Amino acid sequence: MKTISDYLAHFLVDGMQVRALAAEALRTGGDWCDLFFEDSAFGELMLRDGEVNSGGLHIDYGCGIRVLKGEKTGYAYAESTDYPALLAAARSASAIAVTGGAPGNGNAGSEPNQTPDCQLVSSNHPAIDWRDQSPQAYASALKQLESLIRAKDNRVHKVIAALNWQHSEILMFNSAEGFTADSRPLGSIAVTVIFVQNGRTEMNNSSRSFRTGAEMIGDALLEELAAEAVRGLDERFEARRPKGGKMPVVMAAGASGILLHEAMGHAFEADFNRKGQSIFADKLGKRVAARGINILDDATVPLNRGSLSFDDEGVPGQKTYMVRDGILQSYLHDRISAAYYGVSPTGNGRRESFRYNPIPRMRCTYMESGPAGTSCSDLIAEVRNGIYVDQFSNGEVKIGEWDFTFDVQSGRLIENGRLTMPVKDINIVGNGPRALADIVGVAADLKIDNGSWTCGKEQSAPVGCGIPSVLVKSLTVGGE
Repeated sequence: MKTISDYLAHFLVDGMQVRALAAEALRTGGDWCDLFFEDSAFGELMLRDGEVNSGGLHIDYGCGIRVLKGEKTGYAYAESTDYPALLAAARSASAIAVTGGAPGNGNAGSEPNQTPDCQLVSSNHPAIDWRDQSPQAYASALKQLESLIRAKDNRVHKVIAALNWQHSEILMFNSAEGFTADSRPLGSIAVTVIFVQNGRTEMNNSSRSFRTGAEMIGDALLEELAAEAVRGLDERFEARRPKGGKMPVVMAAGASGILLHEAMGHAFEADFNRKGQSIFADKLGKRVAARGINILDDATVPLNRGSLSFDDEGVPGQKTYMVRDGILQSYLHDRISAAYYGVSPTGNGRRESFRYNPIPRMRCTYMESGPAGTSCSDLIAEVRNGIYVDQFSNGEVKIGEWDFTFDVQSGRLIENGRLTMPVKDINIVGNGPRALADIVGVAADLKIDNGSWTCGKEQSAPVGCGIPSVLVKSLTVGGE
């Protein structure tokens, strides 16, 4: 297992230099300083037209330095870890936070007398490092995936498959607690398949992403992706556009969790609430959903794309109940919002890279299962006329009002408690907080979706989502 000394050597700095940088950043009156060192390798390969014909390898390396002074934040970064470059970044961050002006030219501050001794290192190391495998091995996996898909259905017209991986070495230091270090692997395989039948075209997508090394690529995973890529194809060609209107909607377990993430989860992020932009800003301790509904954001789901040993402020990964038994219990906090509310940070301070300031972000967001024995079929049986959806595609959420629109990739009509005609070309429209309050049924079938979800909130971040089957009593379905 690596030690803090190993990470310091990796970034060509020593502990005395890091502490001196923090002291310099605080010399003019800052309250808090942290440093975020990052060395990330990114690889990508794309298969199109039967050949792996594009790819790349990228390196991102540097350090971001943040200084907090009251409500002000100063942030600067260096694309190297040479001491003069880091010192200039420390002075710039200090000047922004304390004076709002240009960096000063004073001498570096002395090392603090009281040295923080907390040294936390994650044990998240892959069995097979992505960086150690040859591109030819990854290309072979993509070709194998295409062959599996084509063998399953003669309507396959085109296969587009992509493999993306990254491995990040992270070293963090803050002026109150000391050092934290993390190794973060992440791999993703995604495939889009276009099918043609009697002049009609349909498309399906499938993806998997895990915080693991290249050991994730194997025959079982490729077979799973191929089977999912062709699943439900007959229904897709049979599907028609139904009549629209307000009606009950049953959302299937798993990927429907993206609606939970987008339409509800963002409204629980503490920065939106601290600024009064969320409808939940005054709802702590109040009922926001029916009894029995529990919604979490969790950094501890094994191998999940959104899981983290530590967030990007060095706070240990943890499980946070936002809603427990229908009551709003907690927002999702970074260190700034936690200090504002007088609570402990929840490990949700995340950043796209060392070039970005951390902000409250989700990790893996899901709803716990409902009463034991309750099935999705039970929820469907309660609906006279409605819609069942099992896959969403493009979505949009309006921050502030929290109104959402999601396209439905596949689903069926519900008529007299039974699934009937496959549907297409519809969308689901609603308001996130109202939809949460309108959940009237939850099945005991929670599924965490392991697709390659990425959240864009000023910055990009890998996330996970999940949900059991749920019944929302009224949403607007856009149809004929």
